[in-house]
Amino acid sequence: MLIGIDASRALRARRTGTERYSLELINALLALESHHRIRLYVPATPQFDLFHSGAELVTLPGRRLWTHARLGPHTRRHPPDVLFVPSHVLPLVGPPRTVVTVHDLGYEHFPHAHPRRERLYLRWSTRRHASVATRIITDSEASKQDLVTMYGADPDRIHVVYPAPDPHLRREPDEGRVQYVRSSYGIPPGADYILHVGTIHPRKNLARLVDAFASLIDRLPERDLHLVLAGGMGYEGEKLRQKVVQMGLSDRVRFPGYVRVHDLAALYTGAACYALPSLNEGFGFPALEAQACEIPLVCARSSSLPEVAGEGALYFDPLDVESLTDALMRVLSDSALAATLVAKGRDNLQRFSWQKAAAETLRVLELAASS
Repeated sequence: MLIGIDASRALRARRTGTERYSLELINALLALESHHRIRLYVPATPQFDLFHSGAELVTLPGRRLWTHARLGPHTRRHPPDVLFVPSHVLPLVGPPRTVVTVHDLGYEHFPHAHPRRERLYLRWSTRRHASVATRIITDSEASKQDLVTMYGADPDRIHVVYPAPDPHLRREPDEGRVQYVRSSYGIPPGADYILHVGTIHPRKNLARLVDAFASLIDRLPERDLHLVLAGGMGYEGEKLRQKVVQMGLSDRVRFPGYVRVHDLAALYTGAACYALPSLNEGFGFPALEAQACEIPLVCARSSSLPEVAGEGALYFDPLDVESLTDALMRVLSDSALAATLVAKGRDNLQRFSWQKAAAETLRVLELAASS
């Protein structure tokens, strides 16, 4: 069987959730012992060590509308047995059998958190997938249920395959390295900090996190407590920065920008806790990253997050600032509770691996190819 994969997202230099998903899953599929051929379609030549050996590379130069203008027509003329698109958008034309990963429908739950053009495009493309894809993969049962209830997708065509955190991400044992990374991201020496990593976007619910942090520092005046909101500026990100200035918190709330991959472990390790207040997540990689780095996780009881974080998190109502403040207060004040959350998080991680995700994805691709 010839498996074609849209590998375009994996080529991006600054990878967030869907880009990391694409790269890790593609490499895990290539590492499987299988008699199938794998062909990767890319818009440009990748760096030599990006993908594991064993794949055929087809370069289709282009940038704008690459999926529809280049990938689709090529795979229509030279069809693989099944085309796999790991990040949302199937080409308008393409081979007869396709599998697509739909990561979430957050734009339906919180439409105001997305620009109108983006929201309309996501709604159109995902509805189309629900009707034309041979099989659909989702990252969670929550996203599967959204597809069924919102778009009427056939549940028998939808397969839940859990992703995994970076297998190399672990607690940083070198205290000197932790201190160096803290300093390079502007965190004062000796300060405790609450960490959030992700694009600064309304769906991440960071405005309520800032409000909760303001209450928290009033409750814990003896602690030099900071909030680190690491990640690129997304839609309406500057509004959050302005809110911080207006609240007089500029010396306590940090926006260090995108975190380099090799700095992640140290940045997580140095944190007093991780706060994940998202209103909607299709999976929520940072929950597992915090657990991998053995820091206590404070997590919203929303969408897929309880499904993913399991018992290794202290949950709160993401629409209730007081609930979030109380959860942070408990974790920062109760070392026994924090240690219990870390231990349960360590146990929770055993449910996830890219090898398992690749094996389950391959079974879905085989089903689609035989349809």
